[in-house]
Amino acid sequence: MSVTPKKETNTAAVDVVTFGCRLNSYESEVMKAHAAKAGLDNTIIFNTCAVTNEAVRQARQAIRKARRDNTEARVIVTGCAAQIDPAQFSDMDEVDLVIGNEEKTDASAFARLAVEGVGTERIRVNDIMSVKETAGHLVEGFEGRARAFVQVQNGCDHRCTFCIIPYGRGNSRSVPAGEVVTQVRALVENGYSEVVITGVDITSYGSDLPGNPSLGNLCARILKLVPELKRLRLSSIDSIEADPELMRLIADEERLMPHLHLSLQAGDNMVLKRMKRRHSREDAIAFCQDAKRLRPEIVFGADIIAGFPTETDEMFENSLRLVEECDLTWLHVFPYSARPGTPAARMPQVDGRLIKERAKQLRDAGTKRSAVFLASRVGQTENVLMETETRGRTEQFAEINMAVPARAGEIVKTKVVNTAGSLLSGEACA
Repeated sequence: MSVTPKKETNTAAVDVVTFGCRLNSYESEVMKAHAAKAGLDNTIIFNTCAVTNEAVRQARQAIRKARRDNTEARVIVTGCAAQIDPAQFSDMDEVDLVIGNEEKTDASAFARLAVEGVGTERIRVNDIMSVKETAGHLVEGFEGRARAFVQVQNGCDHRCTFCIIPYGRGNSRSVPAGEVVTQVRALVENGYSEVVITGVDITSYGSDLPGNPSLGNLCARILKLVPELKRLRLSSIDSIEADPELMRLIADEERLMPHLHLSLQAGDNMVLKRMKRRHSREDAIAFCQDAKRLRPEIVFGADIIAGFPTETDEMFENSLRLVEECDLTWLHVFPYSARPGTPAARMPQVDGRLIKERAKQLRDAGTKRSAVFLASRVGQTENVLMETETRGRTEQFAEINMAVPARAGEIVKTKVVNTAGSLLSGEACA
């Protein structure tokens, strides 16, 4: 997996370098707000990812470079990799302090840091499994972004054999719906046209709340109580947990974007069983068919792991065929990376060269499917959310270049005129 860190700077001279998922991006904004309020300065915070060994390696590399470039700055490391293995960062000479995933969104942690400094306590990481609640945070905006993210859930109750993230995020816990609605309303009032619902396992939303509201219930409430919101988008979902209300919204609610990113991981039933996933390949295909029937224009992205332990050529072919059988458009391919402490790391491993070759085949299949989809949009009219003055995203999350500049954050009715590689090109409708 290639991880591109995002460096963001605020007026309090606090830099936040973010690796990994959209939830980390959201939490980086929370940290920036807390750091600014506490009056921190000359500080670099690294918000790490633990999904793959490569993600951890890149974070460590970025930390070393940052220290060479900023010899006097305070360097703080947090995020999933820091939560899971804080010592690997505290042992680095370049690091002043390691804080956990719970601490990083706690305003008091930053206030304490501003008053007391780093001190001799280089690791401030609590037991994430002891955390029972996830607080909502009022984030006013997202620097340099046309869309906003809202965390509705954190942690995961499932224990897929390849995944280390529950040990970095803890068990599943949900933000009460009222707090979510308040956050969405505030973002809309600040000019955001699109809000992305994010979390670790958002389809498990509500299982820990009174009345056990579902993700579909939450989305329906947002759309009803914030009628000014133009676009609501979901981050990655576990299709086996999609509830009836969510399927109703897919069918009937135009403001829910026709784009779902699915946590599929594999297309072979034996591999799925060894992963301890809760769906079969038949379940995945049936879900995509049902969603297409309800919303014909919907597109799917998906996470797929190449080279999971014990994966044979035949098993891999089942994953490869799933790309077409589920009509997947945006593919995220992860070469399997053994994470120490996970059950999959103890299984018979696939040769690394074979993993790379299978990942390439999956990416090539994904590229072909996305090209077919992009070609089908030529001549169509799209509502494009501008991310920069010249580039935006359609409702189906296709990236498009615009012939005439428009304001970032504006939704522009656009005629698609051509494709160029992985991009559409378009012109604003008169």
